[in-house]
Amino acid sequence: MKNRSIKHFNKLCLLRISIGLIYLWFGTLKFFPHISPAEELAKDTINLLTFYLVPSSISYCVLAFWETVIGLLLILNFKLRIVIVLTLLHMLGTFTPLFLISDIVFGKNPATLTLIGQYIMKNLIIISALIVIWPAKSSKRVNDKLKAKDKNLIKEYLHSV
Repeated sequence: MKNRSIKHFNKLCLLRISIGLIYLWFGTLKFFPHISPAEELAKDTINLLTFYLVPSSISYCVLAFWETVIGLLLILNFKLRIVIVLTLLHMLGTFTPLFLISDIVFGKNPATLTLIGQYIMKNLIIISALIVIWPAKSSKRVNDKLKAKDKNLIKEYLHSV
């Protein structure tokens, strides 16, 4: 039974850290002009969402910061519920080009996606993974027990390696 718990624990950690690394990587790229392949898509989308009221340079920097912080917090497993909510809000924003600038998302017919459309649709996997790593009930007592259990699982895993 303990072995199964360790494997389950490791899978959830791996999933959380993987999403965190993706966010950290993509967010960090955005701090360097013309490096991120999603720069124009992100700027165009944010411009439409903010009705061009926020300069692209500012909104894109905020996006870079948001993604980087999400990545770090996921990796560090800090305030997971809040981070997942912020990440899901971000994910919601990534789907808006489907409606706002659909001509760059869909190919010649609605059943085909452009490379940009495929880039957007892969976020369904991230959303599913976020739902999987959503922590159990949040009460102080339950969280303390989970933290103690996690520490024991880590110790057991390290001893078994």
